[in-house]
Order: sequence, then C-alpha cells, then structure tokens
Amino acid sequence: MASNNVENDLPALPFDTWKDTLATLHMWTQVAGKVRLKLCPLVNHFWNVAFYLTARGLTSSAMPYQRGAIWGTFEVQFDFIDHQLSIESSNGRRVEIALKAESVAEFYKTFMAALAELGVIVKIWTTPCEIPDPIPFEQDHIHAAYDPEAVNKFWRILVWVDQILKEFRAGFLGKVSPVHFFWGSFDLAVTRFSGRRAPCDRKPTPSRAKRTLTKSAAPDSGPEAAISRGRPSIPTLPLNLPASHNSMFALRQRSIIRN
Repeated sequence: MASNNVENDLPALPFDTWKDTLATLHMWTQVAGKVRLKLCPLVNHFWNVAFYLTARGLTSSAMPYQRGAIWGTFEVQFDFIDHQLSIESSNGRRVEIALKAESVAEFYKTFMAALAELGVIVKIWTTPCEIPDPIPFEQDHIHAAYDPEAVNKFWRILVWVDQILKEFRAGFLGKVSPVHFFWGSFDLAVTRFSGRRAPCDRKPTPSRAKRTLTKSAAPDSGPEAAISRGRPSIPTLPLNLPASHNSMFALRQRSIIRN
C-alpha cells in the first residue's frame, strides 16, 4: 500500500511518468460522471455534476434513481488507496469493481452492469467531453493503463490542494462554489462571485435564459469587496517538497463562467 502522509510530503508526479494512466482514469471518471449528469437535477453552473474529495479518493455523493415504484439513492466512490470502485445503494446493497489496467470499453461495460445489478438503469451519451478527438466509451480500446502508485500520488496532491481551496473559500461571505472536482476538464476548482451582472454577447438559449449569469471572481475594490473578510489570497500550508519537484499539477482559481 502506498504511503499517504499528505500533510507534509507532497509527491513528485512528472506528467510523462503517468500520462497514459491519466488519460485512462480521466475517461473512467467521465463514465461515472455522465451518470451523475443524467440523474441529478440541474444546478446553476452545472455544480450538480462534480465529484468531491474523500479520505480515500473521489465520490459522486448520493444520486437519485427510480425503478418502477421504487425510489432510492446510490453513490459511486473511487478508492485510490485500495484501488477499488464501489457503488453503494440506499437499500444496503454494494458492488465493488477493481481498478486495474483495462480498457475504457471494458470499464464502461463492467460499470454499467454493476449499476444494473443494483437496479439502476440509466442510458448516457457515451462520447467523452472536453477532450480532443473523443472516442465513445464502448469503442475505446486504446486507453487501458493504470499505475496504482501514480494514481495514489495524484490523489494525495488533490487532498492537499482541496484543503487549501476550502480555507480560501471560507473567508468569503458572498456566493461561492463548493470545492469540487470536474471530471470533464479533470481539475479541482472553486469559484467566488462578485454578484455583478456579467456581459453576455452570445445568442440566448432557453436554458441560459432561465439562469442569471454573474462574474465568477471576487472584486478587488468597491462595494462588493466588503463581503470578502481578510482572506484575499490563497493561504499557505507547511509543506516539504522534493528538491527537484516536478508535479503534474497546476493550482489555479477558476475564474470562468460555467454555462
């Protein structure tokens, strides 16, 4: 089992050492994420689709499902310590899938069968999003790598950044997103909103017409700045980095409008 001393030991993760695993894991999270997109009620900025960090990996949180007159919830969890994916339902049933080197097509088949075993019947659009040259899940036999050690390192980095971003959002009294993981772009994000109307020069659509768009960044000055109390920048935590640290990570506050 990999070391999980996330408090003071942030591991190096050069991109070239795990790019194939990254591409495969990205597609696996999109399979699960598209189920969440299909079943959960739409929330402004698509906050309903994101995953969240846990003490062992990532979770979808509880999602609703219905089969006939039966209603319930279920949750998908990626465990990056024991390298398993678990699906648990509110009726007490649980299915586990080993995370191992296998194609996206095989993972998709196994995952959907596991959902069906729990009584969750759902049809998703199987084309990946937010990547170039997407291959439908059921046809993707190219991405099939899984390096458990690299995935564990990636998760440990996410855990550290998750705590930084939670501290960052805590001092803001205006509208602010949760700290969440978007499986489309495969990044951890938090967004502050100023409350001011954002310009929109695109032709409105029915879905956009129902939502109010706001600037997704806190103001530096003016009346709106009063809602930010004393934490204008990302805080720092004690951290021991390797001398030649080269982690595959870009820490950034998301400052875009998710439409």
